[in-house]
Amino acid sequence: MFRSEYADVPPVELPIHEAVLGRAADFGDQPALIDGTDGTTLTYEQVDRFHRRLAAAFADAGVRKGDVLALHSPNTVAFPTAFYAATRAGASVTTVHPLATPEEFAKQLGDSGARWIVTVSPLLAAARRSAELAGGVREILVCDSAPGHRSLIDLLATTAPEPRVGFDPAEDVAALPYSSGTTGVPKGVMLTHRQIATNLAQLEPAVPAGPGDRILAVLPFFHIYGLTALMNAPLRQGATVVVLPRFDLETFLAAIETHRITNLYVAPPIVLALAKHPAVTRYDLSSLKHVISAAAPLDARLALACSERLGLPPIGQAYGMTELSPGTHVVPLDRLHEAPAGTVGRLIAGTEMRIVSLDDSGKDLGTGERGEILIRGPQVMKGYLGRPDATAALIDADGWVHTGDVGHVDADGWLFVVDRVKELIKYKGYQVAPAELEALLVTHPGIADAAVVGAPDDSGNEIPHAFVVRRPTAGELTENEILLYVAERVAPYKRVRRITFTDTVPRAASGKILRRQLREHA
Repeated sequence: MFRSEYADVPPVELPIHEAVLGRAADFGDQPALIDGTDGTTLTYEQVDRFHRRLAAAFADAGVRKGDVLALHSPNTVAFPTAFYAATRAGASVTTVHPLATPEEFAKQLGDSGARWIVTVSPLLAAARRSAELAGGVREILVCDSAPGHRSLIDLLATTAPEPRVGFDPAEDVAALPYSSGTTGVPKGVMLTHRQIATNLAQLEPAVPAGPGDRILAVLPFFHIYGLTALMNAPLRQGATVVVLPRFDLETFLAAIETHRITNLYVAPPIVLALAKHPAVTRYDLSSLKHVISAAAPLDARLALACSERLGLPPIGQAYGMTELSPGTHVVPLDRLHEAPAGTVGRLIAGTEMRIVSLDDSGKDLGTGERGEILIRGPQVMKGYLGRPDATAALIDADGWVHTGDVGHVDADGWLFVVDRVKELIKYKGYQVAPAELEALLVTHPGIADAAVVGAPDDSGNEIPHAFVVRRPTAGELTENEILLYVAERVAPYKRVRRITFTDTVPRAASGKILRRQLREHA
């Protein structure tokens, strides 16, 4: 068993709005949230006051403890305020992908039992249609303004009293994000106030922040990575969050320059852009102090190329999953230079890990041995909503989460994630890791992006099938050129056997490759 080198942290027995905004008065007039496109700024005092007024308005509208509110919005300065207002009123918040179809949204509404929707006017048509399909929605509110719907701005004028709700942080669900669905039907992940708040306390010693730090929030708040790293953690510590509604490279780079961003928490596709895109040289990024990448594997060579181009310490990584609130590992900010290339970090405080054999024996493995990663700690989810069988399949009787990720630990406690158990390609009995081939493919100067899945050949064997996005300057990059490039650099059994050229690699908002879509296409 592997244990964290950090001292355990006591469980945080607070509702999430208190765990995050409990020190808002100390930070007062310091900027908490800045709209990266128009400069609209909310101070800590305003975020605290506004979320309390909205909580009163929600309670006056009928929101009660145990209700579910669906937050359906891109990143805006209103998103955190709406989130904390809903939890203060006693509701659980189910976060919804802004690009979900009405049918997908309706399934989440029905499964979660959401009775309120908070959205933005550009997404109102989808929200209305989803409410019609699901039924049971009492009201649709908007963050901005739209005819026929009450806005959060209007609700701030309420004279209703602030709700006084009794919380059991260990049992009451604060957030109900839905798993990405890359490995099955999306499921509601029940994260209690204590689990989320304690995970913030676990992460703090390794990735501290504070007044003067400026975080660029471009990854979506609706995803647990964005909710934790870009919203809850920085606001808990007094940092300033600069909010962008979506990733556009020029807007992203301009925001770093204009707002003097110090800390970036991103996914590998953004690291790829920072390492390779010519636009990067046109902006002053000298304010950056560090970059952390998570949500999907990051190749060590790509990380090095990015840090060298930006003149930064090595790019750190972090690891976790929605079901773990989400963090379990991170490269500490004070150890970026000593972390070995490719590691996703060390165990955070209060977290235990096992590496077990990939065969049916479940045998515990030691340093340097590759197996499935198991995690245990206070951040483990309460369970999947309404799916006890799925919960039991993930969390065993001793409380260990079977992550489905394959990895190994070195002698100094650094974890390396190789791939997903179910995504390993079995080529003639040999295990081939798609992430390894993807990392190699994007080192080719003519390849902008790539994904690899297992696909059957004419003989029924599973072979590595690569989906490749050509760089605009690549000309007529051919299949044979790529096959040869890979073959010269890997063992024979790892060779890519088939290439499909594509305009884009499908990804979840977190940056994870949607391999199921590619396998269906293959």
